Amino acid sequence: MDIDDDDFFTKLDRPSRAANNNAFQERLRQAPRDEEDAAIPDAHPFLLEEEEETPLQQLIRHWMNERHAPDILPNEGELLAGLLDHIRSQSETVQLLRTDPSSSEEEHFRIMLVQTEVERVKFIVRSYLRTRLFKIEKFARYIMTNPEVQQRLSESEVDHARRFARLTDQHFYHAVLQSLPETQQTLDDQPPFVPSMIAEPDKTRAVFMLARRDCPPVRLPDGTALEMRKGHISLTPYSVVEQLITRGEVELV
Repeated sequence: MDIDDDDFFTKLDRPSRAANNNAFQERLRQAPRDEEDAAIPDAHPFLLEEEEETPLQQLIRHWMNERHAPDILPNEGELLAGLLDHIRSQSETVQLLRTDPSSSEEEHFRIMLVQTEVERVKFIVRSYLRTRLFKIEKFARYIMTNPEVQQRLSESEVDHARRFARLTDQHFYHAVLQSLPETQQTLDDQPPFVPSMIAEPDKTRAVFMLARRDCPPVRLPDGTALEMRKGHISLTPYSVVEQLITRGEVELV
């Protein structure tokens, strides 16, 4: 069941239940028997005709990209807002149906399935937000010194990064830095041959990516060109496919 199916709860209403059951029984009667079933095609599932993604499928794709990407990706606030509104309306409908004494056992079973699906979507949403929060706190100072990165975040995420960076600076100063010479009390020194004190995403890290469509050739660090066909999985540095991920042409796996 897809969480974006606006007609799902209408199928639980008693006036339409008989029609739905009749339609299901009709499809069951017309279904071929085991010996008449057609052979399963050998085509790779990713090579089949691309179908339009549902909001839940989009969320899962962005969730997996965020989990596997070393850098923080653009915020999907509009998609999240729509899904959360739909979850809220589903939860309210479920509560109304649960308190209806005339609901049948079959309807209660369907309600249980809906509740399970709602909890699954909530888990994905929470994991997506926790992943972004982890990256924001890890790269807070990097975010505050990079306006381009701030554009990928929502206003609340930028505010959290600013407060976290300020609190971290205050903690380091009172714990250690105030006891050091004045020239060594900053956290943004960049002496030669020394790694930066500001943690930054490692864009050279290798990632597995799946081409969602035929992509233009990309240049690898060794100078060779990589041509990615739809459905192919490749292992490349994140920096090579960063723009393709942003455009939705590939996804991380």
